[in-house]
Amino acid sequence: MTLNPADTAFIDTLRAQLPDDVLRDPEQRYLEEPRGRYAGQGGVLALPRSTEEVATLIRAAHAARVPVVPYGGGTGLVGGQISSDGPAPLILSLERMSRIRAVLREENVLVAEAGTILADVQTAAEEANRLFPLSLAAEGTARIGGTLSTNAGGTGVLRYGNARDLCLGLEAVLPDGQIWHGLTRLRKNNTGYDLRNLLIGAEGTLGVITAAALKLYARPARSGTALMVVESPAAALALLSLARDHLGEMISAFELMHRRGFDFLNETLPNIRQPFAETPQWCVLIDIGTPGEIDTDAALETLFAAALDAGLVYDGLIAQNAQQAQDFWTIRETIPEANRLVGSVSSHDISVPLGAIPEFITRATDALSALSDFRINCFGHVGDGNLHYNVFPAKGKSRADYEGQRDAVKRLVHDLVHELGGSFSAEHGVGRIKVDDLERYGDPAKLTAMRAIKTALDPQGIMNPGAVLRA
Repeated sequence: MTLNPADTAFIDTLRAQLPDDVLRDPEQRYLEEPRGRYAGQGGVLALPRSTEEVATLIRAAHAARVPVVPYGGGTGLVGGQISSDGPAPLILSLERMSRIRAVLREENVLVAEAGTILADVQTAAEEANRLFPLSLAAEGTARIGGTLSTNAGGTGVLRYGNARDLCLGLEAVLPDGQIWHGLTRLRKNNTGYDLRNLLIGAEGTLGVITAAALKLYARPARSGTALMVVESPAAALALLSLARDHLGEMISAFELMHRRGFDFLNETLPNIRQPFAETPQWCVLIDIGTPGEIDTDAALETLFAAALDAGLVYDGLIAQNAQQAQDFWTIRETIPEANRLVGSVSSHDISVPLGAIPEFITRATDALSALSDFRINCFGHVGDGNLHYNVFPAKGKSRADYEGQRDAVKRLVHDLVHELGGSFSAEHGVGRIKVDDLERYGDPAKLTAMRAIKTALDPQGIMNPGAVLRA
């Protein structure tokens, strides 16, 4: 199906149906992605204030066969929020739809519009003495519609699950402009196909999420944070198993960090406080939340002692106050910024089965060392198998020196991930950058079903064309 640009005639049609301030020329920030690798285009930017205005925009785009690119907080790393080729699209930002419609403390439910910033959802939950556990480095910018559309993960997946697991119901506008009123707060609802789970993770290719009913949790009465030094990723996995034996489901996060991340912080952000006098090769950041009167420091001390006896750890720090805990987390959450400042040759958001993590790290690192003089920063949510395995230039060189090797690096890493039964996209999505990877590694039957679903719901092909599936 041929698509048409969002030209003057189309814009004039929209102006006749919408308030004066909904449409404007796209600013540069709507046409770029965080790493600066790709630039987008846009015929017009729409900033609706209501679901009905979103429906008006989509109906008009459907009738005129104009592509629509939904835009959240702009923090996505796979190009899903920009369109660099094809007809100039309608860029649809829901940033004005940022109202929290309800906080139902007794039900442990919060209803928020899609443009609500993730940190504001967390704050609203906290004000009701509840927890919304989705947490990631971009939470001060990311919007809830985008986090659901990409099925974002973050640091709390080990205990609470991905964005998909934190959503009860959705309100959305489908590709023909119909409003789907699926904003249910039910925990059980077996009434046919689950459109909620179809739209979550679809990256705006099957419709536009306009609001969501989100799960809340009781806030832990106490929390504790520790850095524990381990000899290897294999020791980290054994420590995770031991921690589960001791603490059960009280483990909120279990993050693996390599010394390269600390080195990059020293190199680019020297004001970040370093916890160790001598940086270890590997360490894990553990966060626990406990109910009642359980002493978190004592629980972490007991875990450390058991791990020390088992030969799994040889040093560690337990945060003595909230500030020290925040300092530990600042290191983990600032590593991606240090990576950006160094400039990667190729970055990989991958997942493998937990038991395959040590093998993956060893084999990938050995293969890349044979290829060139790369520096590798491997870190991530090892508790759920999600690693950020990023490849950087040697000190004194830039990524431009390796540009010809970028595709070979990515292919090497993703081939190994696939061989080990993993995924080339753990939590960032497919976007436009990883469409080739989906075609290479995706199950043929799944791809056939995905294309059939796309054709059935969006026969004009207007919704975020080129994202996830090739246009």
